[in-house]
Amino acid sequence: MKSRPRPGATAEVTFVAEEKHAIDFAEDGMPSVLSTPWLIWFMEHSARKAMLPHLEPRESTVGMAVDIEHLAPTPTGNRVTCRAQVLRSEDNQFHFKLEAFDEHEKIASGLHKLAVIDKSRLSRRVERKRK
Repeated sequence: MKSRPRPGATAEVTFVAEEKHAIDFAEDGMPSVLSTPWLIWFMEHSARKAMLPHLEPRESTVGMAVDIEHLAPTPTGNRVTCRAQVLRSEDNQFHFKLEAFDEHEKIASGLHKLAVIDKSRLSRRVERKRK
């Protein structure tokens, strides 16, 4: 790592909830709303964004744990902002507080842990499993 993010550092990812991000059972009276898996995907990427300036070219991040509460529905077409705040680090592991807001309210909150990894080492490990 070039440097370590300090506790309190933040990063955000903003997106518009599109039909491809909606629950796949939006029929028979169910509205088209942002699905939990897609919301978590964007929330995790806000934590990754916080890490990117600190990584060497040979490094990347992988998620280790996610604990998210999806608090409110977001209709497709609404803008969503996901915010990650660094809580602490332990060796190559980083802990984040995650929150998400649509145009009206807080829609999710929780915790995320990711690890900084060496890409070539991970590639070798994956290749062993393919054989």
